[in-house]
Amino acid sequence: MDLRIEAEPGYVCGIIDGIAAVLAAVLLAGCGGQNKTPDKTPSASERSVIKTACGMEMLSIPGGEFTMGADDGPVDVKPAHRVRVDGFLMDQHEVPQEVYEKVTGKAPSRVKNPRNPVEQVTWTAAVKFCNARSALEGLTPCYDLKTWACDFSASGYRLPTEAEWEYACRAGSTSQFYFGSQAEDLRSYAWFEGNSDSKPHVVGQRKPNAWGLYDMAGNVWEWCHDFYGAKYYRTSPADNPHGPPQGEKRVLRGGAWSSSADNCASWVRNCDEAGLTDVCLTMDSNGFRCVRRK
Repeated sequence: MDLRIEAEPGYVCGIIDGIAAVLAAVLLAGCGGQNKTPDKTPSASERSVIKTACGMEMLSIPGGEFTMGADDGPVDVKPAHRVRVDGFLMDQHEVPQEVYEKVTGKAPSRVKNPRNPVEQVTWTAAVKFCNARSALEGLTPCYDLKTWACDFSASGYRLPTEAEWEYACRAGSTSQFYFGSQAEDLRSYAWFEGNSDSKPHVVGQRKPNAWGLYDMAGNVWEWCHDFYGAKYYRTSPADNPHGPPQGEKRVLRGGAWSSSADNCASWVRNCDEAGLTDVCLTMDSNGFRCVRRK
């Protein structure tokens, strides 16, 4: 099962150039007056890689506003609507097997390779990883493992909200894919059914998006924090939405090695059972990456 539904960026030389750039920024900030759409490419400092204690690289994603969903897509991505998210840090790559095993002592993946993304991971297993990674790095865990509630103010790791995930994936783009609208170009950016040889691959081998994030399309589906709601976009708040308050399944995003090109679009939504017990199984196309607050 792939999906329930079928249907995407220097250095400034010289003092004069630097002053000119600052003046231009000030003038732009003062004009327009609407402060509506920070769909932007991060500055060089925002794109800098942060190496975490467990060996993962993270990127600083600037806060901003974007159009989430698509009016010409399936019913669960309608309507397209404006959403604002605060800035956050996001793993540059999907969590690889070597890091998952280092943190949890477990190796659930079907296709074994230390640098491949971990797969066959339930939502609850991903959440437990987030808490364990937080503890290893001296951060405050976000999740209550009895209720699965998330403290978004905690300093530790968590799964991205669905809005954060799509915002980071799009990286300022408004097209079907984060690199444009031509499905034939997907081979350069993603492992999907057209080039994956029916298996996941080492993280970071395809081209990144404009913000430097790898494998936001293809390789493995990525768990998000949110409960899935087919009609949620009709009532979603515009400011930092966290998904419905309850539900039967959790959201997955981004497509996988087994996905069609259409199902790797930036706005496509998927979902699966969270896996509330250790005996629950999940797809060998389900993985994740982490975020934490700045």
